[in-house]
Amino acid sequence: MSKWVTVWGNATSVADRRPENYAKNLTLRYPVKCAFGGNAVRLHFSNFCGTEPVTLSQVTVAPAVSDREINLKDAALVTFGGSESVTIGAGEEVFSDVISFRVKPKGSVSVSFYLKDFTLMRSSVVITGPLSKGFYSVGNQTLSSVLPLEQTRSTQNFYFLTGLDVLTEDENRCVILYGDSITAQSWADYLALKCMEDPYNRTAVVRRAASGTRILREYTCITYESYGLCGKNRFKREISTVSGAQSVIIQQGINDIIHPVGTEINPFRPMSDLPTADELRKGFEYYIAEAARCKLKTFAGTLLPIYGWRTYAPFREDLKNLFNDWLRSEGALGGCIDFDKALRSAKNPAAFAAEYDSGDHLHPSEEGYKAMAELAYGYLPL
Repeated sequence: MSKWVTVWGNATSVADRRPENYAKNLTLRYPVKCAFGGNAVRLHFSNFCGTEPVTLSQVTVAPAVSDREINLKDAALVTFGGSESVTIGAGEEVFSDVISFRVKPKGSVSVSFYLKDFTLMRSSVVITGPLSKGFYSVGNQTLSSVLPLEQTRSTQNFYFLTGLDVLTEDENRCVILYGDSITAQSWADYLALKCMEDPYNRTAVVRRAASGTRILREYTCITYESYGLCGKNRFKREISTVSGAQSVIIQQGINDIIHPVGTEINPFRPMSDLPTADELRKGFEYYIAEAARCKLKTFAGTLLPIYGWRTYAPFREDLKNLFNDWLRSEGALGGCIDFDKALRSAKNPAAFAAEYDSGDHLHPSEEGYKAMAELAYGYLPL
């Protein structure tokens, strides 16, 4: 076992600003399903979007027995430069020490960390899917075998923990999924499950997705800052902190098209934010170039149908189609995964097929996400 591979990961984004955004005396526990095994781990924590230091008072990693339960006998304390606690400065990220810890192939481990003092809960991302659920519990529960039911709630917010690396066999690797809310939802987990169902597949899935994000723009107002960072402020950092990756699949750009509505409707969403097809192309070319610098092959996923979405208009449809046509023909890509063609209606190509529409006419249904995972699986290395 001689190679580090990230077996799980998420983007770091901006939490929704609320009056109660500080936490104290709280434990977060995140179960992680691992595509393959190894004999050591290291954890990646990020406070990149924070404006104040964050202190993790105690961190443990342990085999997961169930959602809230761990095997305490085989738990390990996680250290940082030999210390059991670590302070992560505003805008900074840290890796733990290498921790001797056995990960079983296709096994689950739980990472638990305790926030003793008042902590600004700003660096966070919301994700969903069959493998994506965390918990928070009152008090220091890092060495509790079972989180107390009456003191615990589930959460889809993943705070600070942004990656789990495993020291594993040389033939193992991972693929990065980069995007917005569509990738922050279920298809990443369905792809991970499909990989783990194949005994010959050696690929883990690492998600780098944040809802509301755009290729070209980001919001500075507190109303929409949780819509996250633009491509030039997140892409390079997010792909470069992943170990053992061979490729990145990018499905992003629809928010650039649907967000601008005009200041007479929303003062934070001027029509001047609407990009041209050429601007979108240049933004995506930046992704391709940065991925190549990290020795990653880039695959593009076409943008999905939007007919019926609340800001739908023919000019947005035309822009989406121009961008999709460029993705389908771009020679610098390793391939184009045509999600649009797979999920659209045969009668009305601007709309989802009925079974693939979640109902909001922007995000796929669970069946739609499963179809995306099935299609993307064919583009993974064998």
